[in-house]
Amino acid sequence: MGQKQKHRTVIFYKDYFEDFFVKQLTKVQDKIIWTIDLIEELPRVPETYLKNIKDSDGLYEIRVQQGSDNFRIFCFFDQGQLVVLANGYQKKSQTIPKREIEKALKIKKEYENEKK
Repeated sequence: MGQKQKHRTVIFYKDYFEDFFVKQLTKVQDKIIWTIDLIEELPRVPETYLKNIKDSDGLYEIRVQQGSDNFRIFCFFDQGQLVVLANGYQKKSQTIPKREIEKALKIKKEYENEKK
């Protein structure tokens, strides 16, 4: 089997994402890993899996569905092809909880400040 070409690299920033990830069931973790692999490998990622959040200063959500459960992982891009994972949550309503967006924006700002 040949190595698949990567169009993007996904990284974890600190342990924000990992804290969410380790609490999930194995099936959910497997689906999250599968979705991250897809984001790295596809030249154009369908909105089904990666969607820009309007008016959010560059935040995206990775969309993971396992059975009837939906999960969202906030991320942002750095230098075009680097995807930085922030926080995640289990989706229970149509709207994104404001506190989750605020948390993701705080993580993004912290990341950007550390790069300076």
